[in-house]
Amino acid sequence: MAQAGERKCLSCGDFFDPDHRNRKRQRYCAATDCRRASATASQAAWLTKPQNKDYFRDPLHVARVQAWRIAHPGYGRGQPRKARIRPALQETLVAQVIDLAEESSNRTKITAARALQETWEASSPLLAGLIVHLFDVTLQEDMAATTRHLVQLGHDAINRSPRHGEDRQTRVAARAAAPDSQAIQLG
Repeated sequence: MAQAGERKCLSCGDFFDPDHRNRKRQRYCAATDCRRASATASQAAWLTKPQNKDYFRDPLHVARVQAWRIAHPGYGRGQPRKARIRPALQETLVAQVIDLAEESSNRTKITAARALQETWEASSPLLAGLIVHLFDVTLQEDMAATTRHLVQLGHDAINRSPRHGEDRQTRVAARAAAPDSQAIQLG
């Protein structure tokens, strides 16, 4: 039994709540088959009107379609479309080296705050989401500090510079001290 505001779908017969913007005219529910039936019924109703009888046959409309086809070559079904250059799904990553020590000493607090805001407006929502998810920070200042730390770690990894308090000899000695550390079997 239908509740207040519900309507019976003309295709499947189920009761549905019509969209509030189209409540007076909506006769079909949102199911795929019902939407297809709605489109078919709408097209059939349009074609039965006398003014639409020769819409696709009238010389005026034939000329209109021919002019459009000339203006849009290659759009027809039988012809392959020209390969379009589409923008990439992701932006290119531009590596930018930032010297944090020089930058912080040369700028005032107001400029740094403005630069922080501009940086986060221009940055990727993916990066911001990853930082929030992985590091559980939501303040822009914390996110900026985390990003600077990650950028520094990335530069260190790329340039293979030592971590804090560690030099190259320490790393070589640590590798030499555990020669069979790879052959550990658990269980």
